[in-house]
Amino acid sequence: MGTIAEHSAPSRLRTAAFAPIGEEGRTEQVASRIVQAISAGAFIEGERLPSETELSALLGVAVVTVREALGALRHRGLIETRRGRNGGSFVSTSRGSVEEVNARALMGMPRVALADLGVHYEVIASACAEYACKRATSDELSVVLGLIGEARELPPEAWRRRITEVQLELAALSQSVRLTNEHVQVQTEFTPLLALQDPDREARMATHDALLAQTEATRAGDVPAARAAVRESIRASVRWLVRFRGELLADPREPAIRATLDARGAADRGRAALEEE
Repeated sequence: MGTIAEHSAPSRLRTAAFAPIGEEGRTEQVASRIVQAISAGAFIEGERLPSETELSALLGVAVVTVREALGALRHRGLIETRRGRNGGSFVSTSRGSVEEVNARALMGMPRVALADLGVHYEVIASACAEYACKRATSDELSVVLGLIGEARELPPEAWRRRITEVQLELAALSQSVRLTNEHVQVQTEFTPLLALQDPDREARMATHDALLAQTEATRAGDVPAARAAVRESIRASVRWLVRFRGELLADPREPAIRATLDARGAADRGRAALEEE
């Protein structure tokens, strides 16, 4: 049976990622939107982005602005350009470059702004969770539970895309177009920061288990439990990001940022190595 996650989630992510910027659009904003789309899983490694003309129309900016943004992303190693009939701009395999861009974004975000983004996401996600409790069917929730179960042991990059699809699926089960669209927009903004957690298995599994608890509560029609699962998960993520932001700001030099990024999952990798012996 086809699912919303299989057929609609990438489309919703891409629509939100490339909502019009307007006259104030600048090269940096276009580049930021594309990075958000990659981080959220709307486009994965090796996938082709829309053409310059398509991005220009979607974002409401001049083609030259898109071209400059793509050039900046190419310089950072986030995309690569291929010539020929099947050419275009493709997401690069340099995951570390995406992480560094996201880390810089976190460092540049005031702590109060980070907390406010978390509050916004919590309010929208909690509202979606409440209405999903009242409107979702057992069959729909069985599909979601299957997606969550399949995601548990995926590597971080694949896990993030699958979990983003699950979050979109749960939001869509609210059967509110306005709430779902708002959820997609704020999630597209927040996901690049959340993705910084992913190499930390403990943080990743906490998010995973919270989504499982939310889905089980939704199936039981338990609104307080579903809202609590959303609230606790998002607040835990914000606390993690606040701590990690502090670590990054302690030494903002390029080598130190890379070392801090690499250290996130070191303990879990060590544990996994011991288990394999």
